Amino acid sequence: MIRVAGLTKSVHQPGGGRRSILRDVTLTVPTGCLFGLIGPGASGKSVLLKMMTGLMKPDAGIVEIGPDRVTEASELVLQEIRKRVGMLFQNNALFDHLTVFDNIAFPLRRLYAPPEDEVRERVAERLSCVSLPGFEDRMPSGLSGGQKKRVGVARATVTRAPFVLYDEPAAGLDPVTSQKIFDLLRAEQRANGATVVMVSSDLDRLLTVTDRVGMMFKGQLIFDGTTAEARESTEPRVRQFVHGLTEGPL
Repeated sequence: MIRVAGLTKSVHQPGGGRRSILRDVTLTVPTGCLFGLIGPGASGKSVLLKMMTGLMKPDAGIVEIGPDRVTEASELVLQEIRKRVGMLFQNNALFDHLTVFDNIAFPLRRLYAPPEDEVRERVAERLSCVSLPGFEDRMPSGLSGGQKKRVGVARATVTRAPFVLYDEPAAGLDPVTSQKIFDLLRAEQRANGATVVMVSSDLDRLLTVTDRVGMMFKGQLIFDGTTAEARESTEPRVRQFVHGLTEGPL
């Protein structure tokens, strides 16, 4: 389970004063749930993901990943917590100077340092799962956008972490490739029983795989419910965003 309570964050503005990014955000992601986080740009979605892994600190509030309180953890404790959290960043964050094999192996080697035989086995298994067998020696520069996303998914899941966070996993992809990525992420989540939080602007495809949905709006969580409830919501901002209406309060 992931629990967020009273999370608040503001930043200094260049012209003076402070701007609120998160305002008293409270939500719970049940164990084994695939939770979609939606909302307009700059509504606080990516910031919330970063706080879940301790990459950013709130001004107030708490974040718990399983039994661990992220917001009060020292850097040493955070390193241990992060062993149980996989993350796919919006820009894939692949290392250009490393092969596909070494990119996927990176979190395994950094966090656990297993024998190289095990590393090779785990990387090969991940590449097979994302339909890229034999890509070990490729460089990121030689991959298509969809292939880079698949390598990113393989790296995010290679440690078999019980918690996985995805930030715009299908950004920049065509609709067919995007749907394949979402189907892959759903299959991975079901196979491992992971608790997943996924930020995406591709609502048409995101809502085909989620169990629950939360909507952020101007730093606040204005909706938290099942995917069916999100589709049927009468809250004007949720209704407009989910159904792509051109007129409304957004």
